Amino acid sequence: MSNSKFEQEVLVSRERFSLLAKKSMQRQIETAGNIKLELKPQERIVRIVADDALTLWLGQQVIEAVGRGFSHTVAQKLFKPDNAYVLISLRDFGGRSRNQLQRLRSRVIGQQGRAKKTIQKYTNTDISIYGKTVAIIGSIGGVELARRAVEMLLRGAKHTTVYRFLSDQLSRG
Repeated sequence: MSNSKFEQEVLVSRERFSLLAKKSMQRQIETAGNIKLELKPQERIVRIVADDALTLWLGQQVIEAVGRGFSHTVAQKLFKPDNAYVLISLRDFGGRSRNQLQRLRSRVIGQQGRAKKTIQKYTNTDISIYGKTVAIIGSIGGVELARRAVEMLLRGAKHTTVYRFLSDQLSRG
């Protein structure tokens, strides 16, 4: 029987890497995912080592989610079956300049965080707006519904239209 391991490296931003460097957080992620993490601080690289390809892929998703602004406890939800992670690039919706990116982020966040909170509540998901991306974690159905709602906002739909869409989707069951 082979004793081979699967490995993958993930580059993480400077400020998010410092969180992963905390030993307690690192151990929690390793235990939850049955993986090993090796950190290279100078390069801001996290090497993930796992016994199989699926475990490696899940570990990669968790590290990328932490890198996209999620807490490690939220990111670890990805180790559980039926949970999903999606990353939406604001550049795909016309976010080329700093001002355009800020406008798109603001649409998803809403006044006093109301849009983001409403989408999270309706879809039972966690959303992180970080840099040039919007990331979503939750059940597969919830993530898909949240993705559609976020994309509607990014395409210019009114917030009330998006809330009505979410309400209609949930009332259909």
